[in-house]
Amino acid sequence: MEVHCEGCAGCCMDWRSLLETESDGTAHRRRHTSVDTAAGTARAPLDDDANFVPLTRDEVRAFLESGMAPALTPRFWHARDADEGVAVDGYTVAAVAGRPVFFVGLRKPPKPVAPFGRAEPTWLPTCVFLDPATLQCRIHGDDRFPDECGVYPEHNLRLEQETECERVESAFGGERLLESGTDDDLDGLLLGLQALGAKLFAHPRPKALEGIVDRAASGRLTAEDRAECLAVAAASSPGTLATSDHHYEQGKARALEAAVGEYETVEGGGDDGRGGDGEPDDGRDADDADSEGSWVGPAIREWYRRRDAAETVPPTTIASNVEADRGAPETPGWDVLE
Repeated sequence: MEVHCEGCAGCCMDWRSLLETESDGTAHRRRHTSVDTAAGTARAPLDDDANFVPLTRDEVRAFLESGMAPALTPRFWHARDADEGVAVDGYTVAAVAGRPVFFVGLRKPPKPVAPFGRAEPTWLPTCVFLDPATLQCRIHGDDRFPDECGVYPEHNLRLEQETECERVESAFGGERLLESGTDDDLDGLLLGLQALGAKLFAHPRPKALEGIVDRAASGRLTAEDRAECLAVAAASSPGTLATSDHHYEQGKARALEAAVGEYETVEGGGDDGRGGDGEPDDGRDADDADSEGSWVGPAIREWYRRRDAAETVPPTTIASNVEADRGAPETPGWDVLE
């Protein structure tokens, strides 16, 4: 699939606020998901991420093993009707066999970015792995690069869904989608029941989600909230509702260990990076962790801190201090790709 990505990264950030008028609704901008396909009509997510990238169970496990749990977050949906849902925190959450279902995807902390040829950067929710300076993915070509990112926008075209490339073209001009031909292979999309346990995860204990669902809807998830969902995802068995106790305990321990240093004890917040877990700061920082992914949590925290403290938007090059200096992989730049 040939696309022109330089200066874009429209599929890696939420750029809706750049538009003077939002003529296309949030649901119009959402990526196609297996839950939508199985239902025939879209279920509304509890969160407001326009470009949520669902990860597979094996990808969740790989991120956990690399100490990158702070990069991940769950997504729940509103049920279409009471018969298909489970009541949690006042919401009727989409469920399978009485078990609330969810995706796991990548978080989008605020970063100063200047996409689409803009002269000045703007704070926008941006993929945790996107370098604001080059607008390139820090893990592209890595074993952890999500399959869903690698096949985008081809899957959308095969399913006759509008791509982010086309939306960027419509809003800002230029050519992004340079090829419209696609392969016939859709195996990796994991549609309907194929997704169960492989990309669509079912929580076996709805009561354990009390509080989590409400915080997911309000954007205030804590490290513990995410750890609970990541552990269930890592413990899931493709094609079934079964979960492994061993993988659950292992996944949760890894997620909580990686979260050290992600938050400070500041009243309020959660996914805003300001201490929603309520745990006291023990003085350790995830920078001190012996893990290649130890930069992720502190970088997310720092982005929120800078966004809240800044009177003006800093240059995109500040990413070298926030991410690269903490151990984030460098990006090659566009010259080497020409």
